[in-house]
Amino acid sequence: MAQPVLGILTLYLNEHKHLEERHIYQKMITAGQSIGLHVFVFTPQDVDHRKHRIYSMVYHHDKNRWLRQWTTFPDVIFDRCRLQNSSRFEQLRRFRKRYPDLLYLNKPLRNKWTIHQVLSEDSYLRQFLPQTKLYSSLADAQQVLKQHSLIYMKPINGTGGRGILRVERLAPTFMLFVQGRDQKRKIISPQRMTWSQLAARLNSWSATGRYIVQQGISLNLPNGRVHDYRMLVQKDETGNWTLTGCAGRIGAAKSITSNLHGGGEAIPMDEMLRNWIGDEQLITEVKQEAEKMGIEVASYLERKYGALCELALDLAIDKNGKIWMLEVNPKPSREVFQLIGDQDTYHKSLIKPLQYALWLHQQQQQALMRGNPEDLIPVETVQD
Repeated sequence: MAQPVLGILTLYLNEHKHLEERHIYQKMITAGQSIGLHVFVFTPQDVDHRKHRIYSMVYHHDKNRWLRQWTTFPDVIFDRCRLQNSSRFEQLRRFRKRYPDLLYLNKPLRNKWTIHQVLSEDSYLRQFLPQTKLYSSLADAQQVLKQHSLIYMKPINGTGGRGILRVERLAPTFMLFVQGRDQKRKIISPQRMTWSQLAARLNSWSATGRYIVQQGISLNLPNGRVHDYRMLVQKDETGNWTLTGCAGRIGAAKSITSNLHGGGEAIPMDEMLRNWIGDEQLITEVKQEAEKMGIEVASYLERKYGALCELALDLAIDKNGKIWMLEVNPKPSREVFQLIGDQDTYHKSLIKPLQYALWLHQQQQQALMRGNPEDLIPVETVQD
């Protein structure tokens, strides 16, 4: 029997065909060989639609080299494409629409605002969500800031901390204290602003309909740096959602976010919680609740949007142990586990999607052999 084939679908970062996660794909290709799964990498630009073939990228471990080769379409596709403001992303949209019946491990999710609305419909998950509004005018920010002394303003499609503002009400004045990052992820010098000055900045960023206003959770450590937690949930080799791991992140000095690419650092979750909460019994309860919530988020969103295989959740945990879910990331990085020295969890984060792909392919093959089309894993039309 031919070896099952997994194609990792990604996007070039520039016209020089640079790949952001080449080192990750290299490890996944090698790991795939160990479990009987052939893995290659491709982008929509590498597809010859007329001949129905792909000019794929394959890492050869024995030669320590990447080589190109023409291949047929893979049995399963693992979509690792992240949002880009480029023609390459438009090529991705066309690829998804042209090939909706391929077997995808994961489908695209929606923007932050839509995901918040969908999660709010679930009575269990609603308790973990900060108050959030879509920004249509300054009145939306003013309304949330009346109820909470701190708010965050985030682009609905932003990643890596770009364009995020932290806005604090300075009582008893009408002034605001604003910190954040610009659209290029550069830290903005903390400054006092009037509402009209804040409105001018948001207007220059075309924020209307493209930003959310979110209740801020106070997460400053004694040294003034912010912190949160990155949780990774993934499907396993039996098709079930499991917690792979969770780690703490501490933001760079003067940063309002903890993003590692923005200068943040990683720390084991237990160490962070002991420093932040201290009570061992409460820490155990918080970790159990966080795991339950994370798996339910993944299951719920999969029921809503179709196939998913992994999600990263950014969590805030306040001093009382209350868990807040800040963001859902469908294309998570794995480096946080490597940075804390947890090589076992890092390895699991790489191999679990491969094991799930192998299981999914086997389920499809068995259904075909039985001649029962109704047993096939549903393939839903991709909508962007």
